[in-house]
Parts: sequence; structure tokens; C-alpha cells
Amino acid sequence: MTTSETVEGRRRGELGAFLKARRARLRPEDVGLPPGARRRTAGLRREEVALLAGVGVTWYTWLEQGRQINASTQVLDAVANTLRLDRAERRHLYELAEATPRRDFERAAQPAPATEALLRSLPLPATLVNGRFDVLEANDAYRRLFRDWHTGTGSCVHRNVLWCCVTEPMARCWYVNYDSEIAHMVARMRADYARHVGDQEWEEDIRRLRDINEEFARLWERHDVAEPAVRRRVFDLPEFGRLTFSAQELAVAATPDLRLQVNAPEDAHTRSVIERLAAEVELSVVD
Repeated sequence: MTTSETVEGRRRGELGAFLKARRARLRPEDVGLPPGARRRTAGLRREEVALLAGVGVTWYTWLEQGRQINASTQVLDAVANTLRLDRAERRHLYELAEATPRRDFERAAQPAPATEALLRSLPLPATLVNGRFDVLEANDAYRRLFRDWHTGTGSCVHRNVLWCCVTEPMARCWYVNYDSEIAHMVARMRADYARHVGDQEWEEDIRRLRDINEEFARLWERHDVAEPAVRRRVFDLPEFGRLTFSAQELAVAATPDLRLQVNAPEDAHTRSVIERLAAEVELSVVD
């Protein structure tokens, strides 16, 4: 019988082998370093990867050796950038390093086809989320509005609103009322947690969030709970400027564990941006 320790050890070993293989395919000149003297083995040295990624040589060596160390998303982003990983390779790195929570979307509550159709028909940015803020579905307006949210990975590896906020270095700059909204999200999650105490996925998700983000850990320990409420969300996105929304959370009667989150513009500029995004969607359909 395979023990959890054995599985963990194999996973760390797989991570080390993957990093070594990706390091071996790069030449010094590929990353802006002089070729130097003839090398006994192909690829970059560990010291060079660590230097370019801005991490300690010992830490990176331990990572490749499969030692049990914590790796933040920011550090993994730096390693991924240095090794020039593509989207699939980045996702693989995150999975092996367990830097993003494991999601069993097949087992999660799924929206009914009619609910999905309703979501897609909305011209306003909207998502279907569960109590942990996993994004089960998002419409075109939402995806286009937040298409450049992640600076490090270039794409979303989380499929979870809360994780996307607490792991993105620029989130506090782009999310103008970040502090109040993160506190509300954690309080909403805490309220839903009452129905999931002991659930393995919930417990692991909370543990990982507490480990990687001190703010989440502090907010979680407050035991604040909150009911659904109309919320004012203000973003300052590089592509669109200052956007202000009135966010509403609507229960999905057919699937009680899910809720529809809709963001309605509060001012003329925000409305114009959403109209422009809607026009992009129409053009893409025509094309």
C-alpha cells in the first residue's frame, strides 16, 4: 500500500527531475550569460539558475534534490521565467510544487446547463463560484476584463478568485479597495466552512492559504463571518484605468453550493469599457 509519505517523496523527486531537465536544455547565451569555458554537462548550472531567479543557491539545490521546502508562487514564477517555461510547463511546475491548490472540479457541484446559458448571455462580467471561490464558469466579459491579471505566469493557474488575489503581487495596486474586499471574501468563506468542516479539500485549501499568505491567516483567525451583500469593487487596471462596479451575489437555486457573482458598472467610464468588451465578443463570434 502506498503511504502519503511515499507519494510525497515521489512527487518531490519528480519535481527535481523536471527542473534538471528544463535546466539542461538551456545554454548560458540563451539567458544572457557568456558561454564561458567548456562544460562537463549541458545546460545551465544550478548556481546560474539561482542567480537569475534571485533565489539562494542552497534553496534551489534543495528544491532540485527533492527536499521538503516551501516554495511561494512568486519564487516559482521567478524560476519558471528563468527556465523559460511555457504555459503547460508552468502548470506542471505548480502542480508538482503544490503551489496551487488541487481542485477536483469533476467532483465539485456543477451548474445546470440553463445556469451556464444564463451566465454566457450576460453582458456584464460574471462568474459562477462555490464557497471556496473556485471559478466553475466565467463569461466572456469577465475573462476579457481580467485577461492580464497575472503578471508572473501570464495566465491563471488557480481558477479561484481568492487565490488569484492573494498570490498576485500587483493585486493590491490594481484592486483599489483590496483590504476590505479580501476581508469580506474570507468572512464569506468562513461562513460556508461551517458546512464543510473536516472536508479534505477544504481543510487542505485553508492550510495552504494560511501557509503562503500571512494576511489570510490573520483574517481567518478572526473567525469573522458574513452574509451575501452588494459590494462596491474598485479596480485600477493598466489596460482600462479606474473601474467601479456594484457586485451582487445571487444564489443558484438548482445548485445550492454555487452562486452567481455579477459586476454592474457604477459610472460612465466603466460602462464604456464593458460595452467595448461586449463589442470585442461580438466581433470574435463573427470572425
